[in-house]
Amino acid sequence: MPKAAFRCIECNEEANELHRDYSNGILKITICESCKKPVDKYIEYDPVIILIDAILCKIQAFRHILYNTEINIHWKLCVFCLLCEAYLRWSQLQGSEQTSDPADIIRYTREWDFYGMFGLAALELAVFMCGVLACLWLVQGLRGQALEASLLLKALLLSSYGKVLLVPAVIWEHDHSPLCFSLIKIFVLTSNTQAVRVILNCGRRLSLLAVMTGLLLETCVSLSFPKLQWHTQGFLPFQ
Repeated sequence: MPKAAFRCIECNEEANELHRDYSNGILKITICESCKKPVDKYIEYDPVIILIDAILCKIQAFRHILYNTEINIHWKLCVFCLLCEAYLRWSQLQGSEQTSDPADIIRYTREWDFYGMFGLAALELAVFMCGVLACLWLVQGLRGQALEASLLLKALLLSSYGKVLLVPAVIWEHDHSPLCFSLIKIFVLTSNTQAVRVILNCGRRLSLLAVMTGLLLETCVSLSFPKLQWHTQGFLPFQ
């Protein structure tokens, strides 16, 4: 990695290295010149512990993942999360329209509704990301500071990993499923807020404002299509 590509997980200061390799396999963790603490203590931790700290939304764990590791699975994670959300919506739509009509059975086997729900989930995610980026771009522009849009986008996608919990919530359906879905949404938004704080090194107010702006725009799009159903069999020549 290039020089000064690392960050101290405690104070966010740049660092040239995370550890120094001496002879005979002896490693010494680099101490931050600013806060006098280890630049990244997580390099000695088990990945499970790092994941637990990330789930707890610890800002040090977020800095370790976003700055001091080479994780490039954000687009794959994004597609997987969209599939999870689309499956949730598709299952709810199917459950609310159960019927013995053979035409409906054929419709569900073709899964056109699932593709439609995937498209709607992708649209809402795109609007959410655009809302967050636009809000931060405006604020940073007024402050005369640049905005690393690509890094911020990567952070937002990685911090949305909580959406994978939607699948077990659907599989283990019970009377409290709506509450579970709401808690998952809150967890994802909290993770997004921490990701914004890490990238901009800002306070909670700005990160919360940006995330709420994105959520507001996403909600507007969602309310614009309350009964969106992409049934295309009427336009297919082989129906």
